[in-house]
Amino acid sequence: MDNGKVMGGLEALIARAGQIRGTPPVERWNPPFCGDIDMRIAADGTWFYMGTPIGREALVRLFASVLRRDEDGRTYLVTPVEKCGIRVDDAPFLAVEMQAVGEGSAQKLVFRTNVGDIVEAGPEHPLRFEIDADNQGLRPYLHVRGRLEARLARAVMYELVAAGTEAPVDGALWFGVWSAGRFFPILPAAEATSLE
Repeated sequence: MDNGKVMGGLEALIARAGQIRGTPPVERWNPPFCGDIDMRIAADGTWFYMGTPIGREALVRLFASVLRRDEDGRTYLVTPVEKCGIRVDDAPFLAVEMQAVGEGSAQKLVFRTNVGDIVEAGPEHPLRFEIDADNQGLRPYLHVRGRLEARLARAVMYELVAAGTEAPVDGALWFGVWSAGRFFPILPAAEATSLE
């Protein structure tokens, strides 16, 4: 592929994305697919273009604002006139900060992502949990928007676990967290000692 053509296409994409004001309605846009570009979001939240980290935070935030994951499971940068495929190693965002306000079922957990999203976990932004098959470690995720999630950074995961409690779920006692009136079960209470 011609490197000059790729750079010109990327510059055009940046220009079009930069013209969008406010929160872009990417879920409503249906532009033609223009192919894949050599962009990747690593599991640690670092964005790469052609193997080089994108160091400009403003540029990463701009790309993040036009990010969409479609029903096909792929992630795209979307403007009103084009859709370009990118690679994502895990979740496209990383939750890097958490604030717990209140206690018990009145508790609210508010997260900040590495691209500046502020998200309160609750019915519209649920938390989900996976157990890593390789090391049996906990992998928590937060719904941010559309089909996009943020994986909680390790330090934030520990804060989340510290804010946890036990509650009955379908007749069994579970360890989990409350936020915005909803209980998010992590694992059976009898297994919760593995999180300490």
